[in-house]
Amino acid sequence: MRSLPSRLAVLAGRARGSFTAVTDHGLQGSTWGGLLPLLFDAFLTVSEYSAHELRAPRSKTRVIYGGADPERFAPDANAERRGVLFVGRLTPHKGVDRLLQALPTGERLTLVGTDGHDPRPPERDYGRLLKRLASERDVRFVGAAAEGDLPSLYRSAAVLALPSVDRTCYGKAVRVSELLGLAVLEAMASGTPVVASRIGGVAEIVQDGITGFLVTPGDTAELHWHLKQLLRDPRLAARMGAAAREAVLERFTWQAVAERCLAAYQPC
Repeated sequence: MRSLPSRLAVLAGRARGSFTAVTDHGLQGSTWGGLLPLLFDAFLTVSEYSAHELRAPRSKTRVIYGGADPERFAPDANAERRGVLFVGRLTPHKGVDRLLQALPTGERLTLVGTDGHDPRPPERDYGRLLKRLASERDVRFVGAAAEGDLPSLYRSAAVLALPSVDRTCYGKAVRVSELLGLAVLEAMASGTPVVASRIGGVAEIVQDGITGFLVTPGDTAELHWHLKQLLRDPRLAARMGAAAREAVLERFTWQAVAERCLAAYQPC
């Protein structure tokens, strides 16, 4: 809705009496106040948290969530599961520094993602901070993994970690950290349990104690404990991983997302 063509398209649709809908994609940090509720018939969000942050009108809001392809992201009974996996940008609000501090002794951590390239100090030195914290640990910096490599990375990990924070290691408050967490859904579809911060929309897709564990953002001791639980108890990890995949099959496939979208497009 920030571009002129988008605005003109909406106005033209309203003039013709067409049903209009808007999504929250790319609108992080914005709100849906002002005249927007008058322009649209439906507001589609990826989480209840997103709807709250954007101040979407409750009567017109439909939460569609996001999804994962359960055929592409699927467990492999023959794959050896080992260590902790992180998938995402290596930026301060993702809390990767806390993950490095919380990593249980002797366990491997695989970091998939690229630096945020923030030009401002001290955030611009975050990559060096991560390398320093990783220097005496078993850590692999994979960089930007090819799309074809992601499924095998998920299914060969013992646990996925998403340690996002509401306040970075530099003391900067993060107003909106995770609207949903697609990496979480892809890991769950792969039969991989999750240890994630209880933040944003993540708590809507991870069932604490069933498909993984939710931890207090920034709490390295709590993060360490739950990572250790899953890494040292393969039966617990397998049980939670199976429950995680079942949750995706029930609610978070792209087919389910499409059906929720189609239902939302039907005028009341």
